[in-house]
Amino acid sequence: MDLLARVDNMRDQIIKSTQELVRIRSVEEEAQPGMPFGKGVNDALEYVLKLSEEMGFKTKNLDGYAGHAEIGEGDEIVGILVHLDVVPEGSNWTYPPYGGEIHDNKIYGRGTIDDKGPAIAALYAMKAVLDSGIPLKKRVRIIFGTDEESGWEGIKYYLKHEEAPTIAFAPDAEYPAIHGEKGILIFNLEKEFKNNCTACDDGIRIVSIKGGNAPNMVPDYCEAVLAGNDLSKVREAMETYAKENEVHLEWEEKDGQAVIKSHGVSAHGSLPESGQNAISQLMVFLASLDLSSCDLCDFIKFYAKKIGMEYYGQSIGCGIEDDVSGKLIFNVGLIDLTEEKAKVVVNIRYPVTSSAEEVYSGIEKELEGTGIKLVKGEHMKPLYVPADDELVVKLMDVYRELTGDDRAPITIGGGTYARAVTKAVAFGPLFPGQPELAHQKDEFIGVDDLILNTKIYAKAIVALAG
Repeated sequence: MDLLARVDNMRDQIIKSTQELVRIRSVEEEAQPGMPFGKGVNDALEYVLKLSEEMGFKTKNLDGYAGHAEIGEGDEIVGILVHLDVVPEGSNWTYPPYGGEIHDNKIYGRGTIDDKGPAIAALYAMKAVLDSGIPLKKRVRIIFGTDEESGWEGIKYYLKHEEAPTIAFAPDAEYPAIHGEKGILIFNLEKEFKNNCTACDDGIRIVSIKGGNAPNMVPDYCEAVLAGNDLSKVREAMETYAKENEVHLEWEEKDGQAVIKSHGVSAHGSLPESGQNAISQLMVFLASLDLSSCDLCDFIKFYAKKIGMEYYGQSIGCGIEDDVSGKLIFNVGLIDLTEEKAKVVVNIRYPVTSSAEEVYSGIEKELEGTGIKLVKGEHMKPLYVPADDELVVKLMDVYRELTGDDRAPITIGGGTYARAVTKAVAFGPLFPGQPELAHQKDEFIGVDDLILNTKIYAKAIVALAG
C-alpha cells in the first residue's frame, strides 16, 4: 500500500488519539515523586509512550523528564522534537479548552496546534513508514519534551542522558521549513518603592496591579485595585479612554475600593501584534491620570513612556533589526505590583545576527536614574541553518511536493526545540496564511490539516532516513 494511503487509512485513529491527548491538562505544576513537572504533564507522557508501544515502537521514559519512541536501525538518528506540555488555557473559550471537541471539521483545545496535534501526526507518520516496510538507513526517534513552555529542563535532562539526534526537525511552528529562530530573553524589570503613594493629585491611591499568565503569552487580563474618597472622576476618565482608544476596560467597586479590569486578546509572545496586551493598555491608561511623583506612579509613567503599546522595543533602547530575521519582538507577559514593589516579566525575541549583550546594554541605558533594576533570566541563543543546507533542501522538497507551494524557507521569532540540538529546523504544522492560535483562546487544528501534516512528516522521515 502507498505510504500516503496508509495515512488516509489511519485517519480516524489520528483524530481519536489527538482528542485523547488534548483532554489531558498538561500544564506544568508542582513536582511529585517521579513527576518532575506535575501529574498532568506526566499523564501526557505516559499516554504517548503507551500509544507508541502499541504501535510497535521501542520506547523509553527518562525519569519523567522526557521520553522517546524509535523505529529503524543505524548509527545515525533522525530526530522529531515535540513537546507535550501546554500553556495555561486562559479564559473566554467558545468550546472547552480540554474537550478535544470537533466543530466545523476542526479539533478545538489547548495544545491542538502547539504541540499535541503535531506530536500525534509525527507518531502516526512513523507508524505509516514502519508498516510500509520502506528500508531506513538511520534510526528515527521522536523525542517527547515536557516543559518546552517554561524552562526546557526536560529536554536538557534528555540530552544529558541520551544520544542526541544527528539531524532533526521540530513540528512546532509553521511551514515551510524554518531555518532561523530569533534569540530569546526572559528578564524582570523590578523596583522597590521607597516612598509611599498616599494619594495622587486626583485623590486616588493605586493599591495593586496584577495580570498575565506566562512570559511567552500576550496577557488577556490584568486588573488594578484603587482606593480613594472620590473615584467617580477616575471612572469617567476610564470610560472616556476606553471609548476613544477602543480598549476593553471594566469598573467594579467592592469593599470600599475600585477594581479596573483590563481585557485584552491572548497571543503567542513572539506575535504580540496578533493580540492585545491587557497589561500595557491598563498601564497606559493609568499613566494618563493626574498621578503624583511617588515611586509607584513614576514606575507606571516609565512603563507608559518606554514600553507603552509598542511591539519592537524601540522606546526602551532595543529596537534592533536585521535583513535575515527582521525586527526584535518585545512582549510584557506578567506584572505584579504592590504598594511596596513592582515586577514586570518581559519576553524578547532578538534578531539572529544580534546578541543578548546588545539588547541588555540598550535597555540598561534607558533605565539609568530610574531605580528600576533589570534582573536577567533565561536566554536561548538564536538558531540559523543556511537555506541551502541538505536538511532544509530535503524538507522543502517534501513540502513543495505535497502542497504545490514553492515559497522559500523562512525565519521566525518563536523558539522551538530545534535549537536544543546541533542541527535542526522547525517544520510545520501551521500552513501559510492560517491564523496563529498557539497560546490563544479557541486554539484548534483542522482535521484535514492534521492528516496532511501526517503525510508530510511521513515523507520527510523517508527523505531524511531512507
